[in-house]
Amino acid sequence: MPAVQFNRYYRYEELTALLHAYAEEFPDLVKLESLGKSYEGRDVWLATVTNFKTGPAEEKPALWVDGNIHATEVSPSSACLYLIERLTAGYGRDETITRCLDTRAFYVCPRVNPDGAEWMLADEPRLIRSSTRPYPYDEDALEGLEEKDIDGDGRLLWMRIKDPNGPWKVHPDEPRLMVRREPEDVEGDFYWLFPEGAIKNYDGYLFSVPPKKQGLDLNRNFPSEWRPEFQQPGAGPFPTSEPEVRNLAAFVASHPNLTGAVTFHTYSGVLLRPYGTRPDDEMPAEDLWTYQKIGQKGTSITGYPHASVFHEFKYHPKEVITGDFDGWCYEERGIFAWTVEIWSPQRQAGITEYKFIDWYREHPLEDDLKMLAWSDTVLEGKGYVDWYPFDHPQLGRIELGGWNTLYCWRNPPPAFLEKEIAPFADWLIWKLMLSPRLELYALKATALSEGVYRVTLVVENTGWLPTYITKKALEKKLVRGVIFEIALPEGASLAVGREREEARQLEGRAYTQALASPWAVGSANMDARIKQEWVVRAAPGTVVTVTARHDRAGKVQRQIVLE
Repeated sequence: MPAVQFNRYYRYEELTALLHAYAEEFPDLVKLESLGKSYEGRDVWLATVTNFKTGPAEEKPALWVDGNIHATEVSPSSACLYLIERLTAGYGRDETITRCLDTRAFYVCPRVNPDGAEWMLADEPRLIRSSTRPYPYDEDALEGLEEKDIDGDGRLLWMRIKDPNGPWKVHPDEPRLMVRREPEDVEGDFYWLFPEGAIKNYDGYLFSVPPKKQGLDLNRNFPSEWRPEFQQPGAGPFPTSEPEVRNLAAFVASHPNLTGAVTFHTYSGVLLRPYGTRPDDEMPAEDLWTYQKIGQKGTSITGYPHASVFHEFKYHPKEVITGDFDGWCYEERGIFAWTVEIWSPQRQAGITEYKFIDWYREHPLEDDLKMLAWSDTVLEGKGYVDWYPFDHPQLGRIELGGWNTLYCWRNPPPAFLEKEIAPFADWLIWKLMLSPRLELYALKATALSEGVYRVTLVVENTGWLPTYITKKALEKKLVRGVIFEIALPEGASLAVGREREEARQLEGRAYTQALASPWAVGSANMDARIKQEWVVRAAPGTVVTVTARHDRAGKVQRQIVLE
């Protein structure tokens, strides 16, 4: 097995080597390809994981899984690697994994944005949101604070600067802890807090933290409800303008066998679903019920709550998020897509009742004390650093300290990584196994007269979800029904029927009513099964090939002898 360690984060070359090692060791289960190039020219690797002996991935229902579209969010790459490890190690040993890979496929892209991750994982980290491409202007700031490790200790901490008009003060009972200044606070020492860094062209009076030259947010560059820069900063000049996004969008759009998608991010410890711009009551009811069902299972497996972006994860109550991957997958591709925010420092510290975004604007002081106690005990003091004096090249005598956010906020500390990401593999496998699956129910040839035969093919959807996946897909006519085909050898002909016909969609078990429901009888139809018949003129002993296929439910192909 590839020597993967889940207590560290891999840079690009090592990650590439590990992915190639999986493909080399498991050639019947893993195939590796490049989705395309990043802005800086790196290959964006995609691992297709299925049992290729039972058919190509394109003829099986599939789940898309990716990570690390945002530069500093590197634990998502580890979650993707863990999934590959679990699948390859479990095939032939675990019944569910074996059945899953025999009948379905995973498309796994561990690092959507390799350039940004390289900046994050460098010996001297550079922190940006997404792509390393300058945007919207290719200009360095002439002045202001540049975030960097100014004392060379390998950490990016905070600067505490004493100022009578500062908005922060020292907690009266815990001198390490900084708390916000209340309106009535007029006496005592007050401070400004800034990220650790150096100041360009400081005039001795004031400075700001200018926006990064690399201002793109790749998860705002997808086509669905895309908005320009003045409406949504970082969205890029036009939808899929960025190669990393175009790589994903082109692949997803050209693979109609995808039945769902999960994109890993950090941090908050939550399973997020669409909509991002509208309330739940505007979603087709069946889709909402299914999203809630999948979310409930995810919560039971991972411990993460499931939530609507619009209702529970808006950065501001008057703002919405558009151009994001999961919204595009649901709205324009008609598949159930999720964003998983890995890691919750608050939950690690025992803070369980909190609002994901609002907590950063306002929370009880007791929460800060719990967080500090967590750092002192569980993290052995590595999370929150005691303030210490430092002679700043521009500001003079200041103090450095506070939260070491790169160590314990943006991603799990390495020692906590495997425990945090391990449960997701089970949820992803379970989620893919919900997908529709076209299987043979019956195939029969009946002689009607000399040289005339009726060929009957019956197939059914054995999956939980319907073949169309979402009502949104039906609404937008994004997916065809079952396609039936018959191939005749030379000398045979069709008397009734056509060589190719499109039939209806097949339901699954997702919307079966409770037995006590007055609507239960109406939902008991065999609408998961369908029959197709042809009348063929041919000599006895003729072999014909029949096929039933569905873009999202797979393919059934058989031969039958007319006799």
